[in-house]
Amino acid sequence: MKVLMVGDIFAKPGREVFKKNIESLIKDNQIDFVVVNGENTTHGKSISKEHYHFYKENRVDVITSGNHIFKNVEVLEYINQTPDLLKPLNMYKTPGNGYVIIEKNNKKICVLNLMGNNFMDPSNSVYETMDDFLSLKLSYDILLVDFHAETTAEKIAFALNYDGVITAFVGTHTHVQTADERILPKGTAFITDLGMSGVIDSVIGIEAADAIYKQKTGLIRRFQPAKGKAKLNGVIIQIDEKSNKAISIKRISI
Repeated sequence: MKVLMVGDIFAKPGREVFKKNIESLIKDNQIDFVVVNGENTTHGKSISKEHYHFYKENRVDVITSGNHIFKNVEVLEYINQTPDLLKPLNMYKTPGNGYVIIEKNNKKICVLNLMGNNFMDPSNSVYETMDDFLSLKLSYDILLVDFHAETTAEKIAFALNYDGVITAFVGTHTHVQTADERILPKGTAFITDLGMSGVIDSVIGIEAADAIYKQKTGLIRRFQPAKGKAKLNGVIIQIDEKSNKAISIKRISI
């Protein structure tokens, strides 16, 4: 089985580069299951219902998110009816699901969304949340984790703590793809950050001039999604059909 996991899709350029490449990615790599992080989908923050359907029309099985998921109030109106759109499980008592189990190709695939505690919006302990999740002893063959967090150290430490328990661990949020994809000692496929699907010459998806102005002056400026040539970042994870263990992880940047 092959799983495609795509990094934070940022605004219209991210959606367009995803739509342009998804069919060929699936066909050329024999992809069976697709997960995208969609928390920046709609104008750079959150995801409208229209764009939720955009993903479902473009071969996406599960949409993960992060700290921006509820920045669009429309999400509150529909997230309880869309179990395949996730919010971080440890994001206090917010609506929606933090995980979902989907059966595909005779495999039960669980996708779990978590958010880090370091330099992020306040949330429940990610370790306690993970332990509580595991104590449920849910029935699944494969466990994919999107860990939305700021620091590389927190992501690496968490992945190593649950090495062998998680099938594949991918970090999101920083929008910069890391070059450390590997299989951890006990068998978990790992990458610190998937990267971003959005404009290349931007500051993590926003117009560079807006970010530069704020950094130089300290004054607030409304950030706008950047325009220009876009890239798609993600990974392809191959999972052994018999053991349900990850056997390879390949970084992609298109």
